[in-house]
Amino acid sequence: MLCICLPFAADKSFAQRYLPGQQGIQLTLGGVDNFGSNVKHLGGNFQVDLALSRYNRNHSRWLFGVDYVKKHYSYKEIAIPKAQFTGEIGYFVPFFSDRDKNVFFSAGLSGLAGYETTNWNRKLLYDGAALKNDGCFIYGFVPAFEMEVFLSDRLVLLFNVRQRIFFGSSVGHFHTVVAAGFKYIFN
Repeated sequence: MLCICLPFAADKSFAQRYLPGQQGIQLTLGGVDNFGSNVKHLGGNFQVDLALSRYNRNHSRWLFGVDYVKKHYSYKEIAIPKAQFTGEIGYFVPFFSDRDKNVFFSAGLSGLAGYETTNWNRKLLYDGAALKNDGCFIYGFVPAFEMEVFLSDRLVLLFNVRQRIFFGSSVGHFHTVVAAGFKYIFN
């Protein structure tokens, strides 16, 4: 109980944040486009992201990650799933922080590449209709805004808004993602 209450009792923290060479692992979960509108069908539209952040000398950071995005499209009384498996390399620059360096706002741009599948590459639907969409290689970029809230020297709360823009997709080219997650600074 003492370990839980002690950080709240401390007057000020003089932690070093955004140090060159610091690294952190992060996990974010979010909603895609009209998240929740297809909840009755297979759990809605969502995104999961696992990434490694590496901080640079100029307070910017590199991001290396993998994403899984699942979105559903309505067809009669069912929802047809589209899944994307992508790798990401991004660069983020902080543009605002509070005086105590506990909250940072960053803007970034990432490049993405991966694979997209519609209905898990099954062409025939329950009523005999056939999908024309094949699994395909996709690539694109992601402009993003992110807020980092340092809960401690090592634990960071994340909020981000991202616009995924894809080429090569046979279904949709734009997906807005709103996500939250945690980052653990391990080095």
